[in-house]
Amino acid sequence: MSDETGQIEAEVEDEAYLLGPKAIAAILYAVDIEDREKLIELMEPLHAADIADLLEQINAFDRTRLIRLYDREFDGEILSELDEAIREEVIAVLTPQVLNQAIRDMDSDDVVDLVEDLEGDQQEAILEALEDADRVAVRQALGYPEYSAGRLMQREVVMAPEHWTVGEAIDFLRATPEEELPDQFYHIVIVDPRLHPVGNVTLGKLMRSKRATKLMDLKEETFRVIPAMQEESDVAYAFNQYHLISAPVVDDEGRLIGVITIDDAMAVLDEEHEEDILRLAGVGEGSLSDRVVDTTKQRLPWLAVNLVTAIAASLVIAQFEVALAQIVALAVLMPIVASMGGNAGTQSLTVAVRAIATKDLTGANVWRVIRREVLVGLINGLIFAVIMGIVGFIWFGSPQLGYVIATAMVINLVVAGLAGTVIPVILERVGVDPALASGAFVTTVTDVVGFFAFLGLAVLVLL
Repeated sequence: MSDETGQIEAEVEDEAYLLGPKAIAAILYAVDIEDREKLIELMEPLHAADIADLLEQINAFDRTRLIRLYDREFDGEILSELDEAIREEVIAVLTPQVLNQAIRDMDSDDVVDLVEDLEGDQQEAILEALEDADRVAVRQALGYPEYSAGRLMQREVVMAPEHWTVGEAIDFLRATPEEELPDQFYHIVIVDPRLHPVGNVTLGKLMRSKRATKLMDLKEETFRVIPAMQEESDVAYAFNQYHLISAPVVDDEGRLIGVITIDDAMAVLDEEHEEDILRLAGVGEGSLSDRVVDTTKQRLPWLAVNLVTAIAASLVIAQFEVALAQIVALAVLMPIVASMGGNAGTQSLTVAVRAIATKDLTGANVWRVIRREVLVGLINGLIFAVIMGIVGFIWFGSPQLGYVIATAMVINLVVAGLAGTVIPVILERVGVDPALASGAFVTTVTDVVGFFAFLGLAVLVLL
């Protein structure tokens, strides 16, 4: 290994597995001078995920040159790690020979994940690169609904009859050609004569047990079967809730057709978390690789919704224009009430949306959670009411103005806690994604209530 390659490895380790600028510069220099041996030497120590990150970070011109120079070293794991936004572009650059080999090296679930997002021509090109049996398996998986367990599962599964012993299972594994076994697996699935899963045996238990031991005597206490039509979000929840490593997938008749492993389930969980964060911010499901036009299209609708809600809040303000004209201090203090309410509402909203996604917020505890958020809003409102009452008095020399903003602060923070919890719960009950729509509603409520409470009290007390 050269000193430069070792330096890159050390740099990746020092930067908590991030691919640093020096490593990227060295790789791009090798591309510039078309030194393929040097490029392979620099890329060889990198994980497929790091190579995917590299391809996502550099521009399209450098990306094309790197892929063509790297050529047959490009493998399927890199494709599975790539962001969907540039995956089609990378596939178009790969030569048919390199693409075919890369596809053959992938597990069936990774191929399905790759194919389902491609256009028709590219999708057919990928399918044609597969062996006949693999092509049939992928087509069958694509027949299941998107975001279902049938799409998420891999067809490669290790199974054993319920009457087998440890010795028979080990002999079977040793006799099976390597290409017919999954690259990674954690359990042997025990099945009955009708291929119904009846238990799992971990490889650890298998290897430390005597050959004569029955597999059924070693099966795991926690055993969950996943229906092929089940939503993948529910699958991820089950893995997280019951600490599963892998779980068999069954068809409508309960027969074993595949397996889902923890890496795929946790990828779904990560995507769910990311999706919730992006939707709460109203920026859709884009990535850093998206084009300007695509990003604009994703964000424009929610900016339009925010414009409508802002106009609604402005209509409330317009009802008090006489009071605002007479007391300028109202215009100065008014944004404070709305801003505090908006932030408090966002806090409650974020907690509620996350709890709904993890199934922690249910009908059994919803009223307790709502009561808690309202009480938190009341306490925070009282604390900031005292602060703003003093500020209003000192700033403008008016005790009445201090009373008005203090009261409005309490009202708006209580309403913010209520709206931030109730609105996502209602949206979830009517079948609307709370992460997608709650933000606009909560902001509107806190703005309207904040402006109306503050200006309405000002008219009653000061005029």
